[in-house]
Amino acid sequence: MKCITRLGTQQPSLRTNASNKLLSSKYCGIIAPLSNTHQLRWKSGRDDISSIVIPVPLTPANSVDDINVGEELSTKINKDDILKLINKFYKQPEVNIVAAENGLDSKLFHRAAISFRTFCMESEHLPVDLHIALSDILQGAGHVTDILPYFLDHAKQIFPHLECMEELKKISDLRQPSNWYPNARTINRKLVFHAGPTNSGKTYRALERFMTSKSGVYCGPLKLLSVEVFNKTNEKGTPCDLVTGEERQMVLPDNSPANHVACTIEMVSVENKYEVAVIDEIQMIKDPGRGWAWTRALLGLCAEEIHICGEAAAIDLVREIASSCGEELEVRKYERLTTLTIENNALMDLSKIQPGDCIVCFSKNDIFTVSLELEKRGFECAVIYGGLPPGTKLAQAKKFNDPNHPCKILVATDAIGMGLNLSIRRVIFYSLMKPVINEKGEKEIDTISASQALQIGGRAGRFNTQFSEGFVTTFRNEDLPILKSIMAKDVEKLEKAGLHPTADQVELFAYHLPHATLSNLIDIFISLCIMDTSSYFMCDTEGFKFLADMIQYISLPLRARYVFCCAPINKRQPFVCSMFTKFARQYSSNEPMTSNKLCKIIGWPFSPPQNIVQLVHQEAVFDVLDLYLWLSYRFPDLFPDVQAVRKIQRQLDEIIQQGVFNITHLLKAEEAADDVEDHIDYKTSSRKYKSSLDSADDLDPDSVMKFGKNNKNFGNGRLTRELLNQGLLTPEMLKTLQKEWEQSLEESQSPFNPLKSKKFPSHPRRNKKK
Repeated sequence: MKCITRLGTQQPSLRTNASNKLLSSKYCGIIAPLSNTHQLRWKSGRDDISSIVIPVPLTPANSVDDINVGEELSTKINKDDILKLINKFYKQPEVNIVAAENGLDSKLFHRAAISFRTFCMESEHLPVDLHIALSDILQGAGHVTDILPYFLDHAKQIFPHLECMEELKKISDLRQPSNWYPNARTINRKLVFHAGPTNSGKTYRALERFMTSKSGVYCGPLKLLSVEVFNKTNEKGTPCDLVTGEERQMVLPDNSPANHVACTIEMVSVENKYEVAVIDEIQMIKDPGRGWAWTRALLGLCAEEIHICGEAAAIDLVREIASSCGEELEVRKYERLTTLTIENNALMDLSKIQPGDCIVCFSKNDIFTVSLELEKRGFECAVIYGGLPPGTKLAQAKKFNDPNHPCKILVATDAIGMGLNLSIRRVIFYSLMKPVINEKGEKEIDTISASQALQIGGRAGRFNTQFSEGFVTTFRNEDLPILKSIMAKDVEKLEKAGLHPTADQVELFAYHLPHATLSNLIDIFISLCIMDTSSYFMCDTEGFKFLADMIQYISLPLRARYVFCCAPINKRQPFVCSMFTKFARQYSSNEPMTSNKLCKIIGWPFSPPQNIVQLVHQEAVFDVLDLYLWLSYRFPDLFPDVQAVRKIQRQLDEIIQQGVFNITHLLKAEEAADDVEDHIDYKTSSRKYKSSLDSADDLDPDSVMKFGKNNKNFGNGRLTRELLNQGLLTPEMLKTLQKEWEQSLEESQSPFNPLKSKKFPSHPRRNKKK
């Protein structure tokens, strides 16, 4: 059985605080009647609470003094008789009826029955009253159903939610999220929606009002955007602070808060009052992972004027949410300031690339492949992708934008869609397939949406740049009709805004379910939650639960555990995840994580990367430093060396910049290292196994696989296995390939024919890298 950490015992004040909150909680006062006309939904199926609740393990009953009191007061009971009696008890129809009335459906009843039977069979000395009841039944002085009260008591011990189901339902009632922000409801807010496509000036108009107001807050989706607004506002003479997850900058001499602040949207305060607030990129309210932050800002900001910027597709949803708050929405529409044309021809060949072109890829491997091919054709290119530090992105953007710099080509992911000012003439989609996360938190590969195509393609021909007209096309000819069809469609209207369990709600759940893990609390909350599904959806919690499970066995107070699990890290980076665990253990032991200790763990200082592997690792280390800074603003006593770590991070940013500036050299170094390694491995293995290939007729796929165990570059790749299994590649063909390799090797050993990697066919490992 899964080990359960007692969250309730880790924070002594939790029960008292939660109890007081529950009595006067805002959640109890906003429960809408079940006759509400909105579309409502209880989670069911695999999310049903009976399937996800984890039973609390109970220790078998054993007397300390080895005296069986029940046996002394009645008679000794044989274990076989107990087993027969309990099995007979479960078959009684009235038992199932009463169990259902007490909240035990068929799934919970089955699990409780197994637990109760195990408890009775493994207990050396049963509880006195249960022992006497069983003894009476066996002697004919009672009925088998007399066991029912003891069974129900056991079921409520292992499933504590049975006794507080109504309270849990009240806490997880999300039908009226507008009532979560009473301060905002006391203000007569004016909502203005600035609707328009990319490069239409909508955000510019909203920021004009922001900068001229007495006080204001800007809420951006990215740190880069917040930093840009921070810099522009201060340059125009309006003191403005910066608040992001990893950074705080106070501009006034006495370090007091300025009247204006630029922040990432997750960091905005819903308690402070402002004259003007700006919510940028409102269409991200539908984002499966972060949508809740835009919903929170829209519902909770205490501002007299709220200027909302984004796609027109979000107007109806925002108007509906505003109406639920008793507020009206003013809409101002904008047109694109420059023309955007879809070309009639695909690029087809990288040799046809032109100055000002940006090739957009949706994978880092494609970024590396395209960059290397461009360099081989004599083109210098800038590279931007999501994993790069902000400073490196800005440096690459500056290099590309500089008309005097020889770099005229940009290779980037969809990270250019927002946050960077780029002088692009033409956007070229290398592919139209992009990995996405659906509402269930599942990863899918799908064609980009109209919104994404317009957001990315719209970066071409930016107003007030050297290119007054923008163009869009694809790399592959077969993708061009698809792109035209996508961009001709109207952007699909937004229907739902994201919600997410708050720390207070989770804390209240933990009060009632003190034995549950944080991950299980989230599962139970989502299973029980009820909401207006015509306007809202539950954001993906898989990332949160992944981090919760990772640190479950580290002793942490519930609130601290929740904060750790909100950390913005990529769970696909093993090094970052391992450092996340180290930081949690450091907090648990109440020992400060100093900069010296951190430097020893990450291996600082670094030299410029010599290959792609080193570059990727340094990017991961940069994310670790970001995580440290993020934690330093939540737990300043245990992560105290903010300035020292920030200095290291700036130096690392510069080192990564050097690597990215020379990325084609790193790719060549990686390729050359692969070729040399492959050549050495091949020579060793081919001599050893040459005799085994003399008889091709005796070869079968299994023997080929056996050969591959000792030669990782021959017959052991995933593609080779698939071709063999499908009959598209035979052992004889494999032998022929081997002979060709040997012949190439012999020729390459001649002094007149130096070794050239291009003579060797592509092998599985290199295909994987590219």
